[in-house]
Amino acid sequence: MNSAALSHPALIDIVIPVFNEERDLERSVRRLRAHLGASFPFPVVITIADNASTDATRAVGMRLAAELPSVRYLRLDRKGRGRALATAWLRSRAGVVAYMDVDLSTGLDALLPLVAPLVNGQSDLAIGSRLAAGSHVRRGPKREVISRTYNVLLRLALGVRFTDAQCGFKALRADVARRLVPEVENRSWFFDTELLVLAERSGLRIHEVPVDWVDDPDSRVHIVATALEDLRGVWRLRGSRASRAQDLPAHGGRLSGARQASWAPRARQPHVGDIPVHN
Repeated sequence: MNSAALSHPALIDIVIPVFNEERDLERSVRRLRAHLGASFPFPVVITIADNASTDATRAVGMRLAAELPSVRYLRLDRKGRGRALATAWLRSRAGVVAYMDVDLSTGLDALLPLVAPLVNGQSDLAIGSRLAAGSHVRRGPKREVISRTYNVLLRLALGVRFTDAQCGFKALRADVARRLVPEVENRSWFFDTELLVLAERSGLRIHEVPVDWVDDPDSRVHIVATALEDLRGVWRLRGSRASRAQDLPAHGGRLSGARQASWAPRARQPHVGDIPVHN
């Protein structure tokens, strides 16, 4: 795929999902824009996807969208990071859709290696990995153990080959998103993992990028609740392993890799149609 095949001049749509981020949102968006303006070769739109914030996040996001031509604001009336990403990605007219966490824990130098294989057609999805060779991570021992344990569990229970399901730094071709995202049932924290599992089961090409990553001590992730949600999701996907998949074209209308998807798509409409959204 090359730039001529893309559906919108905004080649890359970077979504920042937020919930009650009035303190960090403006600083992070301006930092991201400065990085893109200085060293990024592709045109970009930054989408602030606000999933039902109750603080001043909405006012900050709307002001940034009004002031900065490459920034837009999207408001959802229901919570859920996966819901925010699904809505923003399925509404996007860019050729490549991506997301990163608002704290910008992942070093921005990894952004170009993340999206370049998607632009040139070498991959279908790309993920940042804190566990890949060449990555540099600074975080507490508790989060380190939890992350590594979770990814080992995925390999044992689901047989996945990717190394880091939860790093908040991912991108995929928009045509792949339109086919894959509606099949993802979870609309919260497990969204990332389910997206990758379905992609791998469909034979899509997943490119991993080692990242520099610094833990945010003010993270809004509730570890216990998130862990329980993840375990339920893993159990559900394990039960559906042999019975469900999506026939997703990777490139040239065919699935890539040695395996072709053997299961038929479910007759189900995208979740976003029922979600009130405000631009």
